[in-house]
Amino acid sequence: MAFGTDRRYMSRAQAEAAGIDVGLRQYMLGVYNYMASGLALTGIVAMLVASSPVLLQAIFGTPLQWVVLLAPVVLVFYLAARIDRMSVASAQALFWVYAGLMGVMMSAYLLRYTGVSVARVFFITAASFGGLSLYGYTTKKDLSGFGSFLIMGLWGLIIAGVVNMFLASTMLHFVMSAVGVLLFAGLTAYDTQKIKEMYWEGDGSEIAAKKSVMGALTLYMDFINLFIFLLQFMGVRRDD
Repeated sequence: MAFGTDRRYMSRAQAEAAGIDVGLRQYMLGVYNYMASGLALTGIVAMLVASSPVLLQAIFGTPLQWVVLLAPVVLVFYLAARIDRMSVASAQALFWVYAGLMGVMMSAYLLRYTGVSVARVFFITAASFGGLSLYGYTTKKDLSGFGSFLIMGLWGLIIAGVVNMFLASTMLHFVMSAVGVLLFAGLTAYDTQKIKEMYWEGDGSEIAAKKSVMGALTLYMDFINLFIFLLQFMGVRRDD
């Protein structure tokens, strides 16, 4: 019998480490389950809206489109600022609302790109995200040093996007798409490690659930942005 692998013969430190490992896996599984559910809701809403001319006209043919565009941003900042003071149910509800609103916004991409290219890019995104997130979870290398660089790159990308709204430069759009792919690839690994390090075995169920929601929201945004930039980079437009 290998005493080192039998909990009856573990030292206290080994037993605690095993407990933390099990708790960490459950915590990360909760994060990924939330994220996957949010993506599923986004996809369902996107397909429903894209297939309904009435909904498309009601949303994108009126000032309501600005609510759809701005509300997700407001929700992210609100969740980040108020998560400590709201209930788990409220945090979960806001996450689902955010995922639904993103689905409305993503319907525009379903209309702009062919269904085959959207499906292809989605599977490429899923495979890339899975590998990058696994790296962030398993690597012993501290990725925190990349954090400030990635955040600076994100702000640079946002500024470039605003500038290109006026320039409408095809070349700048292409460069932004390539940079966006690299940036959110890095953020996926970095955020996964950061979410992993947020885990503490002493957290109560409510705090752990809130951390899972915020972790899921972070990885959800990484996935969606990686998908969008890959789609812009590799997608086939319907009018081509």
